Amino acid sequence: MTELLQKVRVIDPVSEIDELLDVLIADGYIQAVASHISDISSDTQIRDCQGLVLGPGLVDLYSHSGEPGFEERETLLSFLQAAAAGGFTRVSILPDTSPVIDNPALVAQLQQKRRGEMKEMREKEKINLAPPVSPLPLLHIWGAITLDVAGKQMTELADLAAAGVVGFTDGKPLENLALVRGVLEYLQPLGKPVAFWPSDRQLTANGVMREGSDALRFGLPPIPASAETTAIAAMLELVATIGTPVHIMRVSTARSVELIASAKAAGLPITASTTWMHLLLDTKAVKSYHTSLHLDPPLGNSRDVAALRAGVRAGVIDAIAIDHTPYSYEEKVQAFAEAPPGAIGLELALPLLWQYLVESREFTALELWRALSSSPAKCLGQKVSAIAPDQPAELTLFDPQQTWKVERKSLYTLSQNTPWLGQQLKGHVVQTWC
Repeated sequence: MTELLQKVRVIDPVSEIDELLDVLIADGYIQAVASHISDISSDTQIRDCQGLVLGPGLVDLYSHSGEPGFEERETLLSFLQAAAAGGFTRVSILPDTSPVIDNPALVAQLQQKRRGEMKEMREKEKINLAPPVSPLPLLHIWGAITLDVAGKQMTELADLAAAGVVGFTDGKPLENLALVRGVLEYLQPLGKPVAFWPSDRQLTANGVMREGSDALRFGLPPIPASAETTAIAAMLELVATIGTPVHIMRVSTARSVELIASAKAAGLPITASTTWMHLLLDTKAVKSYHTSLHLDPPLGNSRDVAALRAGVRAGVIDAIAIDHTPYSYEEKVQAFAEAPPGAIGLELALPLLWQYLVESREFTALELWRALSSSPAKCLGQKVSAIAPDQPAELTLFDPQQTWKVERKSLYTLSQNTPWLGQQLKGHVVQTWC
């Protein structure tokens, strides 16, 4: 099908443009981009896109899939459908499934599963058993650094690289610095990204909330900011010594942003990301004791949030990750400190970030879209195509004014662990091309 999107607001961080244009799409490619396109075939579907935003498909650096092993939380299909509904055309799953993604066979199995789900969906569309849907995102898989993500013994990293993993991470803190050093030395010739979550678990102890006056007021065990910053400092020393590029996950404190900025200024080969919820909420939100606000690392204070936002805008923090973490209702209905940390986010991140950062004019639309698309792709060693003629149509069409209610029937994800459940949101993805 050939489609002409008329008067759509094109936000392209690759070409650095934000303007109203016509975009012609056919056979999976962008055919033309201009202020006005009139030379079209008779079978072209014309869509009035005034008020809509068109940008490169969003890219998620890391999230959790329930399948395999925890299908009651999330199946691979529901995970991918939620990502598509949220505007993502590429997603990368962490290896802490059951079994853990620490061998090539499971990598192949998951990719085959994704292809099978896509084929089945298209077959149902052909015989009118299902409405047309956006295509499932491309699935990238992080390979585990250590067997069973236990932090003790390295996996066969070269075999996993050959199997096509996007990169390596445990998605958990690795506190054995001798092991970390060995991993950095071993991975140098493989040319794959490696991501670490720096966190000193001895300093974290049994804490569940950022240390400070709010933790005292709410009566919750505190986690000092130094649990993160000391681990980041140690990681930066290893990178400075060995030289292997590293991605630092889940940055959550103001001091961490300062350390990363200094390291980048000194020329260290690092990238960094924070999660979308750490940009929106601070410790005061925990007053509700909603267990979906129990995150790891915990929400920061207002100074942390301001520093993270400034870090993203300046490029010190390269990307915004979703870190989608589904849990069943039973798992989350506990006391705040007892509930497992994490929240869903694939379908919620873009609308909420746009509403609170772009509409407030704290971020430009280009700054937000860059941090959700081309920058995370770069962290993965990938590229995002410009919105230009002859480029693949990997795109997201977003309506920033459409309102919808976050409830079970409006979500593709199987889990409901979000503090926004039951609330009205403004902003909804209309379609993706992949």
